[in-house]
Amino acid sequence: MVKQKYQEVLDLGQTLNIQDGDVKVEDGKLKMWGTAKTQYEKDLLWDAIKKAGGDSPQDIMADIKVADTSVYTRHTVKSGETLGKIAKHYYGDASKYQKIFAANSDILKNPDLIHPDQELIIPNA
Repeated sequence: MVKQKYQEVLDLGQTLNIQDGDVKVEDGKLKMWGTAKTQYEKDLLWDAIKKAGGDSPQDIMADIKVADTSVYTRHTVKSGETLGKIAKHYYGDASKYQKIFAANSDILKNPDLIHPDQELIIPNA
């Protein structure tokens, strides 16, 4: 029953390729653990947990570690994106595009010129 409630979380964990992960049900609680590649992926999992179980779910215990804490995530630019759109997606604030620009100054010379398929570092907020 509890596993079905959090099936979306388990599916997301597989999609994100969470490493060294496992899931088991004990005493009516779902216990899950593993290592996400980045903090962003960990946040995605926690958002899915809260979506299924509320802000402080009592029927799940999750221990998610992060493999690379030096960045929030890495983003591959898609056609039509701007640094502002990317900042809005990850930080909820388009004006934080400057953080992304600064973190990628080795490959970006102008914040208005980004190209599809560039891999950008999204720094920790």
